[in-house]
Formats: sequence, structure tokens, C-alpha cells
Amino acid sequence: MENLSWAWKSNNACFPETQKNKFTGNHVLYYTDLPAYSEMEVTVVPKNRRANFSIYAYQVGTVSEKNIVPNLYSYLSCEAEHKWDFKKRGRTQNHTRTVKNLTAIANPFQVVIGVTGANGLAEGEYELHVKLKTR
Repeated sequence: MENLSWAWKSNNACFPETQKNKFTGNHVLYYTDLPAYSEMEVTVVPKNRRANFSIYAYQVGTVSEKNIVPNLYSYLSCEAEHKWDFKKRGRTQNHTRTVKNLTAIANPFQVVIGVTGANGLAEGEYELHVKLKTR
């Protein structure tokens, strides 16, 4: 995906432009339903522990051509995770990346999940784990 500007436009703010190199590899997109009164957590687990993947997920009412990246104008919420530049106090990071806080209250949504390589990583094997918890 050559144009990542959708991610840091003021109406989106999924991840900052300063982190764009973490999302410059090939993108693989998935989508799934997020039922009302539920929470979703998505984790990408690279089969090669040295492979540097990033992940993002955003919520929309219904997935359509108008709300698939890079032609994304807006969404309800977006979460992203990538390799940290600095250590975070009291936390450690391994080779997995997880996005949390994908939440539906009274209305169901759909979630688009993007898995991408960092720093131009174009290929690699991984597993995608999706946890759905009813509230």
C-alpha cells in the first residue's frame, strides 16, 4: 500500500505519521463481525520470531469499497500496534502484536483487520488469533 496518509489524517488518527515505516510492507486485510455488547482482541503471531509485523484494526458500520484502506475516509475507532521504539516501564514486548479495545455497545459493527510488515517486509507466515468476549 503506497499511500498510508489515511492513517494519520485528523478524521482518522489510527497511527501517527512518525510511525509509518512500521506499516510499509505488504498489507493483508480481513474483516469480521463485532456483535452488539461485545469486545474483540486481535493478535498476530509471526511463525518466525524475528519477523517484524504490525497490526491495525478499525470499526465501521458495514464494510464497503468506501471504507477499505487506503480509500478510508472515516471510521468509528482504530487501534494499531507495532514494535516499540523505546522500552515501556513495567511492560515487555515480544514478537507478537495485539490490538484491543474494539468494543460494540448497543449496535453491532464490522471490523477490518490489517496485518503488515514493518520496514518494507513483503512476506512472512503468521497466525491471526481473534478473541471475542460478550459483555
